Amino acid sequence: MATRRRFTQEYKDNAVSLVLDSGRPIAEVARSIGVHEMTLGKWVKKSKDSGRDAEEPLSASEREELEQLRKENSRLRMEAEFAKKVATWFAKEQP
Repeated sequence: MATRRRFTQEYKDNAVSLVLDSGRPIAEVARSIGVHEMTLGKWVKKSKDSGRDAEEPLSASEREELEQLRKENSRLRMEAEFAKKVATWFAKEQP
């Protein structure tokens, strides 16, 4: 029967940073440090999920800027779509 290995949080954090900071695949890092690929994958997933929870909510000014940028983005998309239609129309009119 196999014994279950235990890893310190520091070891897990270092292994996760090897994956995230170096851009190396989980399988490659797992082989190099002698950990099962699924184990390291779970550590990376947990790290990414906990990072998402730690995000701070938007401040009022950030929320206002985001809304303004969304409106501007929408307007620019409409203008680009209109420009495409006009260009197509002019292209059809040329002999």
